[in-house]
Amino acid sequence: MKDFLDEKVDLYNRPQFIKDDPIQIPHRFTKLQDVEIMGFWTAVLAWGQRKTIINKANELVELMDGAPHDFMVNHSEKDRRRFLDFKHRTFQATDTLYFLEFLQYFYKNNNTLETAFAQFINKNDETVEKALIGFHDLFFSLDVAPQRTRKHIATPIRKSTCKRLNMFLRWMVRDDDKGVDLGLWKAIKPSQLLMPLDVHVERVGRKLGVLTRKQRDWKAVIELTENLRQYDPKDPVKYDFALFGIGVTGR
Repeated sequence: MKDFLDEKVDLYNRPQFIKDDPIQIPHRFTKLQDVEIMGFWTAVLAWGQRKTIINKANELVELMDGAPHDFMVNHSEKDRRRFLDFKHRTFQATDTLYFLEFLQYFYKNNNTLETAFAQFINKNDETVEKALIGFHDLFFSLDVAPQRTRKHIATPIRKSTCKRLNMFLRWMVRDDDKGVDLGLWKAIKPSQLLMPLDVHVERVGRKLGVLTRKQRDWKAVIELTENLRQYDPKDPVKYDFALFGIGVTGR
């Protein structure tokens, strides 16, 4: 099984993967904060067809004048009016406006979004569970946080798979020589990452016997990651490329 999965990781963990995947959006930028902002927001929007996700993320970039961090720090209240028509499935104007509110507040007080996750975890923690819980609570700590927006930022407390946040952390933390994941954050270790569990990964994981839990929930994420950790304790989430790649292509 390890040989098979390693072969599939090598097949899909290549630069060619980028052009059809939402990870292409943060790859467009070189400034750390631009990469973070668009990586985070793209990951949050990552449900539905990948082409649509990419188009909506590009729309956000245009609305921020092509400079996400500069826009976040310097925009005024009236500049937010242009976002009122931005929608993606259940992500509506109220959600967009709060994302702008939080990110402006955060970047006026912090240099990197890494802090929003890493401050809740230490090197001895086995996984990023505490980082995900802490980030959720921090994100909704502002008085104006809308209740409806909570569905877009998952937390293990609600037994969610936290698929989008786990994918975002994979993008930002994993650092290899393949050029797909960005590997810009160093305070979280690749060994602490958890699998982004979506329908493709779930289906292939069950067929391969590395996932047996019936529900697609937080416990399933832990089970899947622990099983894959047997094949690579230092970087179990690299197998996301294998399971997702097989699931999407059907090969």
